[in-house]
Amino acid sequence: MSWLRALKETARSGLTIERRSLEPLIALRGAAGLAIVVGLSLALFGPVIAAGSAFGAFQAAIATFQRSWRPRPVLALVSGASLAVSTFIGYLTVTHTVLFLVLLLLWTFVAGMTWAAGSTAGIIASSNVAIMLVTITLPTSVADAAAHAGMMAFGGLVQAALIVLFPVRRWGAQRDALADALAAMADYARRLRNDPVAPFDPVPLMTARSAAAVTPRQARRRPADLHGARGVAERLRPVLASLADPALGVPAEGPERYWAQEILVAAGSLLDSAARAVRHGDPVQLDETALSVLKSPDTEVILVGPPRRAADRLASLLADVIEIAEGTGTDDRTPGEPLVPHRRRPTLLRLVPVVYRAMRRETRLGSTILRHAIRVSAVASAGYLVGLALPFGHGYWAPMTAVMVMRPEFSQTYSRSVARFGGTVVGVGCATGIVQLAHPTAWPSAALAVVSAGLMYLLMRTGYAVSQVCVSAYVVFLLGMAGNDWSQTVTERVVLTLVGGLLAMVSYALYPAWETPRLRERLAGWLVTDGRYAATVLDRYADPASRTLDDVRAALLTTREARVAWQEALDTARHEPVRHRGISRTAASEAQDALAQFGRVAMLMEAHLPAASAHPVPEAARLADTLRRATEQAAKAVRERRVPDWEPVRAALKRRDDAEGPPPDTFVRNGATLLLRALEDFSQALEAVGRS
Repeated sequence: MSWLRALKETARSGLTIERRSLEPLIALRGAAGLAIVVGLSLALFGPVIAAGSAFGAFQAAIATFQRSWRPRPVLALVSGASLAVSTFIGYLTVTHTVLFLVLLLLWTFVAGMTWAAGSTAGIIASSNVAIMLVTITLPTSVADAAAHAGMMAFGGLVQAALIVLFPVRRWGAQRDALADALAAMADYARRLRNDPVAPFDPVPLMTARSAAAVTPRQARRRPADLHGARGVAERLRPVLASLADPALGVPAEGPERYWAQEILVAAGSLLDSAARAVRHGDPVQLDETALSVLKSPDTEVILVGPPRRAADRLASLLADVIEIAEGTGTDDRTPGEPLVPHRRRPTLLRLVPVVYRAMRRETRLGSTILRHAIRVSAVASAGYLVGLALPFGHGYWAPMTAVMVMRPEFSQTYSRSVARFGGTVVGVGCATGIVQLAHPTAWPSAALAVVSAGLMYLLMRTGYAVSQVCVSAYVVFLLGMAGNDWSQTVTERVVLTLVGGLLAMVSYALYPAWETPRLRERLAGWLVTDGRYAATVLDRYADPASRTLDDVRAALLTTREARVAWQEALDTARHEPVRHRGISRTAASEAQDALAQFGRVAMLMEAHLPAASAHPVPEAARLADTLRRATEQAAKAVRERRVPDWEPVRAALKRRDDAEGPPPDTFVRNGATLLLRALEDFSQALEAVGRS
C-alpha cells in the first residue's frame, strides 16, 4: 500500500462516526461525579483548584469506561491517585527545564511500556501523563500543588463511591462477554447447517475466558449464571463441528445429513435463548420445537457411530448450558466456596510484579512496545521544547496531543492524529462561540464543562473524533473557569494540537514498528502451535488410560492465541504503507485457510477422544512424534523463506500401510490423512510466493 493511500484510509477511519448502543446511565453517573467534585472545589477552594480537581474526576471516570474485567471502582481509584502523584512531582520539577525533561522522558517511557500489560493499562497511563502536562501549570506554590493533588485523588474516590452506591448493570461486562460467546456458538451451529466446514472466530471464546478470571473477592459475589457456562461453550465447538463434517461425521447426503442439520438449527436456537438470558439476567425462554428435535427418538434410529455419539454429547452439553443460564445447576458448595474452580485474577498489589515481568519481556530489540515507548518519550520531549519555543505561552498542548494520539500501531496513531485535530477545531470553535455570546462566569463555565464531559462519556464509543469535540470544549470551559484568556486558548489549542499530531505522525514514519516484515514469524508461530496441538491429541489416542485433557486444553489455547496474533498482524499489515516482503496477500490468505483447516481437523479428532478403557493406538504415538518434529522444521523453513517439506509425515503414514500386524485405527488414519492434506495445501500456498 502506498503512503498516499494509507494516509487517506487512516484519515477516513479517524473521522468515521459509528452507530453504537449508548449507555446514558453510566454517562450520567460519571458526569454527576464530576459535578460533585467541581462544585465542592469551587465552593471551598476557588476556580483554580476546582479546575485541577475536575481533571482528576474527569480522568477517573474515563478510566472506568476502558475495557477491563476489574471492578470499576479500582480503576477510578488508581487513576485518581496516579494523576495526583504525577501532578505533585511534576510541579516540583517544572521550573527546572532540564530536570522536568528528564522526568517527562521517564514518565512517557514507562507509560509506553505499560502497553505490555494490555490496552487498558496503556490508555490510563498515557492519559495520566497527558493530563499531568496541563495540571502542573495550575498550582502557584508547593502547598497549592498538594491541595490540587489531594482534590484529584478525591475526584477518583468520588467516582469510585458512586459506582459502588449506584451500580449500573453489575457484572454487565462479564455477562456481555459470556453472552457473546454463546451467541457466536449459536451462529456457528446455524452456519454449519449449510456449510459443514464453516470457519469459526475464536475471539468471543477468548474474550469470555479472559472475563471469567476473577479475584477471590469477586468469586464470592459472582452470579450463579456466570459459573461454568464458558467451559461448556468451549466443549460445544468441536462437538458441533464433528456432527456436521462429512469427512469425520455424517455423510454429505441422505437422511443422516438432513437430521444433523435439524439438530444444528435446534442447537442454535437454544444457545441463543441461553445467551439472551445470561446477557439480561432473565429466565431462559426455550423454543419447544428445538427441544423436541433434541429429545426425539429419531436420533437413535437415524444416526450411528461417531455422529450418534456427537449428537448425544451435544444434547448433554446444551442441557448443562440451559441449567447454568437458569441458575438451577446443582450447588453442593460449602459456604464461601465458589460453584466451580475459577480462573484466578491477581489482586491489585499482586498485579505489580505481573506488569513488571510483562514490561521486562518487551525490553528486547524488535519489540513493538519498546519502539512505541522510545517513540512516545522522544516525541513528548520534543513537543514540550517546541511548545516552549513558540510564542504562545502554553506549550504543553503539543506534547499532550502527541501522548494522547500515539499508539503502538501505525493506523491507530495516524487516524487518531487526524481525528484529534478535526475534533479540536470543531470543539474549540463551538466552545468559543458559546463563550463569546454568553460571557459565562466561573459557575456557568463549570456547568458547561460538566455538560461537555457528560456528552463525551455518552458518545465516547461512537468515534475518537466525536469524543475530541467534547473534550476540546471541556478543556476550554474548564481553563476559562480558571481564568485563562479565551482568544489565546483558541489559537494555542489549534496550532499546538496540529504540531503535536504532526510530530506523532512523523515519528512513526522515521522510527516505525511495521507488522508486515513479521508476518512470516507470526505464520511460523501459528504452524508450530497447530502442530503441537494435533500431536497432543494423537498422543491421547496412543495412551487413553493415562490421558488427561489438561495438556490438550493448554495446547488448544496456545494455538488460539497464535492464530489471533497472526490475524491481528495481518489486519494491521493491510493498512501499512509497506510492500509485502516474501508473502503476498493471496499467499497469506491461502496459508491461513490451510492452517485453519489443519486446526479444525485436530479439533474434530479431539471431539472423539477415546475413553480411558479404550484400546491404545500405537501408530498414533509415532504419528504424533513425526508431526511435532515436522511442523517445527517447517516453521524454520517458513522463517527462512523456504517451502516446507512434509515427506516425513507421508513416510510415517506409508510405513504403517506396509507394516504387518493388526489393522490401523480407521478414524485416526483418516484424521492423519486430512492433517497431511492441509499441510500440503499450506506448502502450495507458499510455493506461489516463490513463483511470483
